Amino acid sequence: MFGMSQEIFLLVDALVAIVGLILLITRWRVHPFIALTLAAGFLGLTSGMPVDKVMKSFQDGFGGVLGFVGIVLGLGTMLGKMMAESGGADRIARTLIDAFGRERVHWAMMFAAFLVGIPLFFEIGFVLLIPLVFIVARRTGVSLIRIGIPLLAGLSVVHGLVPPHPGPLLAIGVFNADIGKTIFYGLIVGLPTAMIAGPIFGKFISKYVPGEASPELMEQLAHEPEARELPGFGITLVTVLLPVALMLLKTFADVALDEKNIVRQWMDFIGHPITALLAALLLSLYTFGVARGFTSKQIMKFVDDSLAPTAAIVLIIGAGGGFKQMLVASGVGNAIGQMALHAQVSPILLAWLVAGLIRIATGSATVATITGAGIVAPLATMVPGVNRELLVLATGAGSLILSHVNDAGFWLVKQYFNMTVAETFKTWTVMETLISVVAIVFIMLLSMVV
Repeated sequence: MFGMSQEIFLLVDALVAIVGLILLITRWRVHPFIALTLAAGFLGLTSGMPVDKVMKSFQDGFGGVLGFVGIVLGLGTMLGKMMAESGGADRIARTLIDAFGRERVHWAMMFAAFLVGIPLFFEIGFVLLIPLVFIVARRTGVSLIRIGIPLLAGLSVVHGLVPPHPGPLLAIGVFNADIGKTIFYGLIVGLPTAMIAGPIFGKFISKYVPGEASPELMEQLAHEPEARELPGFGITLVTVLLPVALMLLKTFADVALDEKNIVRQWMDFIGHPITALLAALLLSLYTFGVARGFTSKQIMKFVDDSLAPTAAIVLIIGAGGGFKQMLVASGVGNAIGQMALHAQVSPILLAWLVAGLIRIATGSATVATITGAGIVAPLATMVPGVNRELLVLATGAGSLILSHVNDAGFWLVKQYFNMTVAETFKTWTVMETLISVVAIVFIMLLSMVV
């Protein structure tokens, strides 16, 4: 067509669709759900797919993603809400701060965010923990940026690299990777990455951008909390980390036991992400609810209120799955895979690069993860020996790079930390890029030994 081979035409067609998607989101401010749906339809129609298959492919992709991720999203959001209302996150952070002391309080904030962020979305974790940044800054006199950057790094790293966050979960499904191994490798890569981009970078950049909180926000967020009994540190950790522990047990059972072993079959059931998160949620209804003195009516309201803000996220994730399916059904994914094979590009590096480019263009880590995974997925079957779990991590790492003015997180951080746009670039944008680059370095090193 147009004098091009079928493979080249499909690549050009996909490029036009992706550029159109980017322009719809960034220039014309179209909602990502609508933009992804339009881009998927355009790609299906122009790639030569039968008309009756276009919307069917989009529907299959949409439902295939939400059949799993939608459930996990709902359960994780409810768990996060229970933790917020009970003061569980407050307990984790305070305990770590007491243990680390004033001089190392920025390390405590990073570890607190890393732990608390495992079951939470970045935005929820941010809103949950940002009052502690202001409280600690007021009590210790330490720079707001020195305390805040480690918290942002901890939340961002687990958001991009560690399931059960939607991005890594989506990539796990696309690459058909093992969730337990992905969690294990994600923690190996994520913790040192968060240390470098958080406390170490935060200490450095705070000399140039110390940060000065607005009096209004300081008064609103740093007031002394009302006296109430917080959950214990141990029970809070048990509740928050229960899903991770169950999923890791499943992985160990898969490695150690035969496929027909009854213990392994039960561990596969118990360690399934939906079962594991449901178990943690049910436990939280007691540890973060009943045990804290909340009535059943209050607990029901917390759970109910938690779901409303996730509607847009669910639609975007579903539409991203539909767009990904269109890339597969139209043959674009296969064409890109063949091209990458001929170019001798490392699939892991390619996953990082593709996700990074989409992230820079659209400002959405979720869109970058979904689209990047869909484009690179064919390589998982074409290249012998490629580690699928590391492909997931590479896609997640790429999706975090260079957050700027088209990312809602950029403005969230700017407003809360009372910074100018230039200061936000120097702090938040550099931190996100540092996370992405350091993570892919660790991932490439890890690929040499696993």
